[in-house]
Amino acid sequence: MTRPRLATPLFLLCAAANFLQALAFNLYLHLPGFLHQLGADEVRIGLLSSLTAVAAILARPPVGRSMDARGRRPVILLGGLINTVVCCLYLAIDAIGPALVAVRILHGLSEAMLFSALFTLAADGIPAARRTEGIALYGVSGILPISLGGALGDAILARGSYDALFAASAALAVGSLLLSLPLREQRAPSRDPAPSRGFAAAMGQRDLVPLWFLGTVFATALAAVFTFVKTWVMETGIGSVGLFFSAYSAAAVVLRLFFAWLPERVGPKNVLFPALAALGAGLVAMAQASSPLTVAAAGALCGLGHGFTFPILSGFVVHRARESERGAALSIFTALFDGGVLIGGPAFGAIVGAAGYPVMFGSAGALVAAGALAFAPWDRAATRGGGVRTPAARV
Repeated sequence: MTRPRLATPLFLLCAAANFLQALAFNLYLHLPGFLHQLGADEVRIGLLSSLTAVAAILARPPVGRSMDARGRRPVILLGGLINTVVCCLYLAIDAIGPALVAVRILHGLSEAMLFSALFTLAADGIPAARRTEGIALYGVSGILPISLGGALGDAILARGSYDALFAASAALAVGSLLLSLPLREQRAPSRDPAPSRGFAAAMGQRDLVPLWFLGTVFATALAAVFTFVKTWVMETGIGSVGLFFSAYSAAAVVLRLFFAWLPERVGPKNVLFPALAALGAGLVAMAQASSPLTVAAAGALCGLGHGFTFPILSGFVVHRARESERGAALSIFTALFDGGVLIGGPAFGAIVGAAGYPVMFGSAGALVAAGALAFAPWDRAATRGGGVRTPAARV
């Protein structure tokens, strides 16, 4: 029997546009250094990072409703235009103040629109029989820029200024917008006659709530590295941002390119919990890192965890949500990653200020372990007899 095709023109174009916008966004892994240069401490850096998250979270309900009612393409084009303008506006920032706050808020709005809409449009074209695999492969377009953003930012800053970094991000944002222009709607014919109940109903759906919980735990733990690896490197002088995130993305990309089939072959949950364990181990390793080699090892472990956790959880969301509410459900899911920054940025910044980086990274690892232990029985109870469309043997 011939397997359904994944590499359709829609899938590839969405992935290419997402790659460029994600690369533009991941250049801002170096933003904490810019903020530090402007005089911000770790707590203020965490708070400024959380501004983008707040804006993205507040944008998700209207974004989700708009995608389900009017389509994905208008959201993608408007988000791409805002993203281009925002990346240019960073060039005008020279102090911590209202202008920076406004730019961070607009950046959160554009990120919410692009992340949600490109992901949802790509998911529309992925065959149900290969959904987790397709989401994992699409995710390479978001994971690879983590490595490239860290390394490219290192290279730009070694030869130039933060203005050069912001100019590069603007050029990438323009490229993503141009690639988005040919995109067209491609929703599969719905087999679900139930109309959309709205954003709030999708958020409260019984078998989705445990996914929102674990997604928040996962995203909050990731905030520890995405927000504070830069300042940790600046303080300790060990390794580099590019080294950590190159190891991170290399591990995740290899996992997805060569083993994306594994969750659907052996069962997603049989892969999910080892992936969470790898993420927790990577955070604990980062707490004890004392050489470039251990930094790279910590990055690789975190990347292995991310490599499977995100597509498995998002695959569950697509399986369990009503087809008429897919845009709303995926908007909620992608909002969790902004929620993680909102929670983790200030909280982990406060831990750094009070107890140092090792305690902060160790706390993030403990959070992952506690979240996994709480999720396992909760999700079993929520899906028992709840009408989940995913076959029992596959969850």
